[in-house]
Amino acid sequence: MLEVCSGAESSEGAVLKIESISEDLLQRYQDLSARGYRTLGVAYRRVHAVSTISQAEETGMTFLGFLVFHDPPKPGIIEPLDQLHRLGVSLKVMTGDNRLVAATLSEKIGLPEARIVTGRELRSMSDEALAHDVGNIDIFAEVEPNQKERVILALKKSGHVVGYMGDGINDASALHAADVGISVDGAVDVAKDAADIVLLEKDLNALVNGVREGRETFANTLKYVFMATSANFGNMFSMAGASLFLPFLPLLPKQILLMNLLTDLPEMTIASDTVDPELIDRPRRWNIRYIRNFMISFGILSSVFDFITFGVLIFLLQAGTDQFRTAWFVESVLSASMIVLVIRTRHPFFRSRPGRGPLWTTLAVAVCLLAMPYTPVAAVFGFTALPAAYILLMLLVVVFYVIGAEATKRIFYRKVNL
Repeated sequence: MLEVCSGAESSEGAVLKIESISEDLLQRYQDLSARGYRTLGVAYRRVHAVSTISQAEETGMTFLGFLVFHDPPKPGIIEPLDQLHRLGVSLKVMTGDNRLVAATLSEKIGLPEARIVTGRELRSMSDEALAHDVGNIDIFAEVEPNQKERVILALKKSGHVVGYMGDGINDASALHAADVGISVDGAVDVAKDAADIVLLEKDLNALVNGVREGRETFANTLKYVFMATSANFGNMFSMAGASLFLPFLPLLPKQILLMNLLTDLPEMTIASDTVDPELIDRPRRWNIRYIRNFMISFGILSSVFDFITFGVLIFLLQAGTDQFRTAWFVESVLSASMIVLVIRTRHPFFRSRPGRGPLWTTLAVAVCLLAMPYTPVAAVFGFTALPAAYILLMLLVVVFYVIGAEATKRIFYRKVNL
């Protein structure tokens, strides 16, 4: 603005040469910006006809004064930002305001030592340099809409999952580029259309709650995948191995279907399970290799105890066909139900309180399972009543299986960090 002005009008109406007052005007502008005010300069030039004005004629203007706007941070914003920081979420501010206003804003929102980069500095940085350094920059000031998108792409290239929150037309491209675009109900239509999530209230606590709920959902989903893959992997080996040396089917088809139903019941309640705090404190990623290793480790453990059960039934108890099927069915379902309580946490299962759903469903399945061979339903599925020795030995196998699972879990998580 000062570059196109030849003079400045004082409060008394006198016109002073711009050279004599430009330093005072710049100092006034810096003082206002440093106090967090958005400051615009106003200048005028008298012309005979508006239609004759061209960009080349925007010279020789008279500086009139400042328009000063105050847009303070929303009260209470520091607390949700602090909670997001404790959850491992890094905050980056991108604004068109000048560097001084951005610095004042950073202090007000709890970033007193923020590193600030301007749009002019961004233009001189290559994409590779930006991707390397973007994680260490807190505030991007004086940026253009395309530079916001460039910063987001650099964050994604450097391995970050990026959420962007904006409510203006200039935010549309950045909202598209982000992994999760977030806008508010009062935003312009373009921003709301580009966003993945639209907040009905301008409250960052909604983001904090969303991060927590998302991580709980991810953790519980991972629990279910662990249980389902390891159980199916183990059962496949057990069934195939038993078929090699048994003169009869290890389980009838209807017994296998019933087993799947009973073992799925506790797993279906995992969505309502409680989650250990360390699984929420920092972000985690989907890792197929990690899941595969878990499946193999616990699947093999399951098969080992299945074969131990076979040995007990055949060589120690000399069980008949129906007794074998009934006893293995009881051991398989009971161990699969109990292992839900073990796998659901990295801690010893007795130190992590499960949700009511998994706990009560597991107990209900166990009670029904132990009672089933002694009810009229047993004949329908081909089961037979078991002597007390069978039940006691199967319970003993399950106890050692739980102990083995706890030991395997401790070794597994000691070697793997997710």
